[in-house]
Amino acid sequence: MSRGGAQFKRALIFVHRWMGVLFCLLFLSWFASGIVMMYWQYPEVTPDDRLSRAPALDASRIALSPQAAYARLGSGGEPSEARLITFDGRPAYRFGFGDSSAIVYADDGQMPEEFPAEMTLRIASAWSGQSRGAAKEEDLTEEDQWTVSEEFADLRPLRKYSWADGQQVYVSAVTGDVVQYTTPRSRLAAWFGAIPHWLYFTQLRKHSQQWARIVIWASGLGTAAAILGITLGLWMYSPAKSYRSGGAPASFPYHGQKRWHAILGLLFGVFACTWAFSGMLSMDPFPRLQAGRSSGVGGRIAAALRQAPPLEAFSAKPPQEAVAQAQVTYGIGVKELEMTSFAGEPAYLASLAPNETRVIPVHGQPAAEFDRAQIISVARQAARPFTVTQERLVTQYEAYYLDRENQLPLPAIFVQLDDPGRSMYYIDPKSARIVQGYNSHSRWNRWLYHGLHSLNLPWLYKYRPAWDIVVILLLLGGGSLSVTALLLAWNVLWRKLAPWAAQADASRVTKS
Repeated sequence: MSRGGAQFKRALIFVHRWMGVLFCLLFLSWFASGIVMMYWQYPEVTPDDRLSRAPALDASRIALSPQAAYARLGSGGEPSEARLITFDGRPAYRFGFGDSSAIVYADDGQMPEEFPAEMTLRIASAWSGQSRGAAKEEDLTEEDQWTVSEEFADLRPLRKYSWADGQQVYVSAVTGDVVQYTTPRSRLAAWFGAIPHWLYFTQLRKHSQQWARIVIWASGLGTAAAILGITLGLWMYSPAKSYRSGGAPASFPYHGQKRWHAILGLLFGVFACTWAFSGMLSMDPFPRLQAGRSSGVGGRIAAALRQAPPLEAFSAKPPQEAVAQAQVTYGIGVKELEMTSFAGEPAYLASLAPNETRVIPVHGQPAAEFDRAQIISVARQAARPFTVTQERLVTQYEAYYLDRENQLPLPAIFVQLDDPGRSMYYIDPKSARIVQGYNSHSRWNRWLYHGLHSLNLPWLYKYRPAWDIVVILLLLGGGSLSVTALLLAWNVLWRKLAPWAAQADASRVTKS
């Protein structure tokens, strides 16, 4: 090797060594917490959580029509969304206006403009199933570990209710809704999983821009460190075993931890590199690239499939009649009733349980789903001037439509267009909603982020626990690589710091 080549190699080794010192512990925490996050996520309240804990609507207590209830608000026009729910034990209409909403009780037309402590305590108690008298209340005006993200900013102040069994329920004093819920198990899993994995510590996360920059730079520099390690490993590796170690031929000129680090680096370095890089992509560091140019056709299709019709359209079949009809037909209570329209015809979408809905047309009989042929027809018309080049029924998960928790609805209707982005959409016939969509600018994200970071490949998901075994083995391999890096980093620091520490001790002895 030339003198210049040797100097360049030494420079690479120097840079990689000190990058390893800086990032070995972070990589180890990422791999370890990744195993936890395979099965436990950060605590949150999802629509399914709300629905599973909601009581069935009592049709006999619904006295007001949607139109009469909306008139109480005096808002004029039409709401963007209208639902019938149970709020604080009473049937109530929730009218949506973009990012805001208003509640009108369906039994007497009252409008709760404030949500006093006694009300939020009842709501939290009903959610947890615990006694109101046993609750410990705390008013929160600032972030804590479980309400640190921006989504809670407009919901504060929050009232936090805690019980002896460890349940914690956060209720917004602005909306009266349960907005966060944790248990001892979910908090413990978060501390070993999502919090170290996302660097989601309160004092850092509450400064969202600084937090995002730190995560992007940490994962970006970690990717660079992994690339350097792979480059050096390939450079030093000798298939012909031209090195000597312990008197025997060897593929690496190292022994001990260095040798193990080199071997593990060649085995798992590529995974460590792609995992750090795809983790950086989760922070959307290239928003222009990801957003790209959009034709807006997806919004047109969504709007054509589902709209909020004039509320008087539901006078022909009042909500109490729709709830009673669903009860008789399906033998199960309705927990939520959405007022909508499909292809211009008013209809109720009744939610019976998470991922279980029924269509109750204002003019017609209840059905399990909307008409599939009509869904495709509406999509074709809304997509103009572009045309649908492919349409099919998806009955099992595939490359662009999959979910290891099996939460995405099946069957789904797939349509692809000839627009510049070659847009593709998956439509749920049970709700007539687009549940997944891609174009040429977002397809790359599916593979470079989700594909590399979660290994969400159809054949691995289909034959579980194949996915679990592969991912755990890779994470354990990456963790082992990080452990060897941590030991080497300690050796480097000890060699640098030990003489300084010894000199400092000698100086103190001399002075004394």
